[in-house]
Amino acid sequence: MKAVHGIWQSMRREELRDELIHDAYQATRKYAEPTRCPDCGLIYREGRWMRGDVPATAHAAVCPACHRIRDGFPAGYVALRGAFLATHRDEILRLVRHVEDKERAEHPLQRIMTITDEGGEVMVTTTDAHLARGVADAVHRAYKGELEFHYNREDNLLRATWSR
Repeated sequence: MKAVHGIWQSMRREELRDELIHDAYQATRKYAEPTRCPDCGLIYREGRWMRGDVPATAHAAVCPACHRIRDGFPAGYVALRGAFLATHRDEILRLVRHVEDKERAEHPLQRIMTITDEGGEVMVTTTDAHLARGVADAVHRAYKGELEFHYNREDNLLRATWSR
């Protein structure tokens, strides 16, 4: 009886957790296989989006990353600030792009949406909160400074601020 009760409790907690984290850009159903994203050319095959050859019979559907980009609705924000940024901007942005390239090689839906200059601050927006975290951590490891994270569970949104 205990084991059954324990299983029920863990399933119940899992159900509640899933309700708290709602991502409108996460697929609620499987795509027909193969499916090709008309924007970026990724293929949905074997239950995931990947690079590959496009079969002539592929269905068409916008991938979650391109959907976010179309809507202008990032999952991650990384604000880079400070006097150090002003003198090392190009070097820091090369690191940011390197982190994106590395992550995108394994996870093609993790992309930088925009990099903008806003009054002495550089704002990097991403399609995935994990990429935003990776970018912020890499800049902090390389250049030290101050790093803060604010994660909104309900919106699955990460805001990171780095300054030096």
